[in-house]
Amino acid sequence: MSVDAVKNSAANEAEEPIPGDLRMARTLWPVLLASAVGLLPFTVFSTYLVPIADEAGSSVAAMGGLRGLGGLAALLVGTALAPLIDRVPRRWAAAGGLAALGLSAALGASGDFVLLAVFCLLVGASTSVLNPALTAAAADRFGTGRAAGRAATLVTATQSMTAMLAAPVIALPALFWGWRGDLFAVTALSLLLAVVFVVRREDTEDAGDAASGGQRLGYVASFKALGAVRGVVPLLLIALLRTAVFMGYLSYLAAFYEERFDLDAGLFAFVWTLSGASFFVSNLLTGRLTNAAEPRIRTERLLFIGLLAALVSVMGFYFTHWLPLALALTSLHAASHAVVAACAVSLIVRRCGPGLRGAALGINAAGMSLGVFVGAALGGAGLGIAGYPGVAVVFGVLVVVAVGAAVLVLRARPVREGADSV
Repeated sequence: MSVDAVKNSAANEAEEPIPGDLRMARTLWPVLLASAVGLLPFTVFSTYLVPIADEAGSSVAAMGGLRGLGGLAALLVGTALAPLIDRVPRRWAAAGGLAALGLSAALGASGDFVLLAVFCLLVGASTSVLNPALTAAAADRFGTGRAAGRAATLVTATQSMTAMLAAPVIALPALFWGWRGDLFAVTALSLLLAVVFVVRREDTEDAGDAASGGQRLGYVASFKALGAVRGVVPLLLIALLRTAVFMGYLSYLAAFYEERFDLDAGLFAFVWTLSGASFFVSNLLTGRLTNAAEPRIRTERLLFIGLLAALVSVMGFYFTHWLPLALALTSLHAASHAVVAACAVSLIVRRCGPGLRGAALGINAAGMSLGVFVGAALGGAGLGIAGYPGVAVVFGVLVVVAVGAAVLVLRARPVREGADSV
């Protein structure tokens, strides 16, 4: 597949019909379900951290630190294997990721400290392949234009909904079979879905061969080709910076509300729900808006607007002392990040095409894993040096850099102007 072919992947956008969300969901149900299951192992781990630490004979701090191994594994494995996602059928990549996820959940259910460390490593490594493979598979199912972008954002919307609802959903069955039962249930679901991906060839067939004439780029050539696609490098940088800001902000959100507004854990749960719901709704609607047959606003422009909203909301949030305004800014900040995330995924999918989108999404996922560490570390440094105003400055600077990258994305629009957006 040539770089020129990738650059012109939007050529057929205007000709591709865009199915409704329900039709897409019916077609992509294994992909959407698998994307939800991929979030469950670490949700169980975080929700039941205290009893898991007790079972392993470890402190909560030491057990919680194992979670970082997953992020490290996701960064390293995601970066190393990103080009390979485009060299194998998506269904095999997804099935392999699900099988590894199922194995990791079974190991975690042992309660042994060493095996729990392996659990964290395997979950991070498996999701670094699973998530981009699922997103690319969803996009491939609907070609190279706006329908592909909509399918990809439907996957991310499903993940954001799962992140919002997973904790209460896993808590109910755990009343009957405990946290171990939850992990064994994840194992069963993961292995069952892996079989589904292998068997349902017609729904998960990689469209890359059709679009690229059956040619595959080499390992190093994939990285070079990604660098040559207009605007993709700035998009990947935006995704990294956005994740750093949002995840760093979430790391200190509970502490901020407790210190400034004296909200205990019970009341803060409503704040968390508000943030999660705002992200989910905004992500879902943005995916629909930017990938409509006749969009009212260009995706690049909406990306820019979303970053400006993120800048205003994060700077204002840490200086407010009025609870209603803080809640409004919390909702706005989550919604703005959802807009940026949906726009970035849509543009990556549409600009790269089937032959490179797997590698691009893999690098994107690895960059987001790095962003989690960067955001928490820089936010903590700002908090230690200058309190919450320091946090605001740190995150504000990161968003400003992302805004600069968004300007490059605007200038790097492909020569052919499709319907209005790519």
